[in-house]
Amino acid sequence: MKNIEKYVELTAELINLELQPEHLPGVVENLERIAAIAQLVIDFPLPPEIEPAPKFDPEKLES
Repeated sequence: MKNIEKYVELTAELINLELQPEHLPGVVENLERIAAIAQLVIDFPLPPEIEPAPKFDPEKLES
């Protein structure tokens, strides 16, 4: 994300959140931290045989 400050401002406006100007730097800083942590998860390599979620098979349901 290139312009996190603008993103915070627009998102606050979109959800009708009155964000005080003195709180903006802290919100931006926290979102930058969250983005950095999320990037670690996104970049984590997974082997091709890993499935994103279990397969639902109604035949295997217990009665």
